[in-house]
Amino acid sequence: MRLLFAACMFFSLSGFGQPKSFMIGVKGDTLNVVDAHGQKQGKWVIHHEPLRGEPGFDEEGQFKDDRREGQWRRYSQMGDLTATENYRWGNKDGQSMYFNNFGDPVREENWKAINPDKVYDTLEVEDVEHLGHFKRVVVKNEGAGIRHGLWKYYDPRSGLIVKTENYVLGVLEGKKKDAVASAGTEKKAVDKPQEVLDWEKKNAGKKKIKVRTGSTVN
Repeated sequence: MRLLFAACMFFSLSGFGQPKSFMIGVKGDTLNVVDAHGQKQGKWVIHHEPLRGEPGFDEEGQFKDDRREGQWRRYSQMGDLTATENYRWGNKDGQSMYFNNFGDPVREENWKAINPDKVYDTLEVEDVEHLGHFKRVVVKNEGAGIRHGLWKYYDPRSGLIVKTENYVLGVLEGKKKDAVASAGTEKKAVDKPQEVLDWEKKNAGKKKIKVRTGSTVN
């Protein structure tokens, strides 16, 4: 049994070269490896102490070249699952779920990861006006994942969805429509009749003529 454990430990570490540090978990698995280049690799378990009134928690997941990769799970100090988050390139990607201490869903989020090695990244995004059709969008890397997809907020007591938001590459769908409508209104407000434009062109450079407008302000 001891020989088998030693062989497993050697195999686990061989994939990372000679590590700077690591720890052996209660099940005999190798955890919290820091490789020869100072990068986190493999499975990690991280404990966070209480801070500024916020309770402490534990989280576990995988690192690849010092970046979070795949699913990470978060637990309360009592050992209750409070969150599952998915990562790619160290940024949130796909679905994240959050729960209260009773295991009831509180919030569902959806994210799109950006490759941190690129200043700009090209993403395939579904056209909301033509479902099933995708278009390429160039996105600037801001150093974090982008809100993308449906967000749901739950009433923990009933489990019912009480609010939804839909994001397209970081822009809330309703706000995007409002912005477009507002821009159209502003443009319409400043448009001038052709007769006015012709008059302004004809009198350009001439002494300004005072026109009675009906205003009581001089």
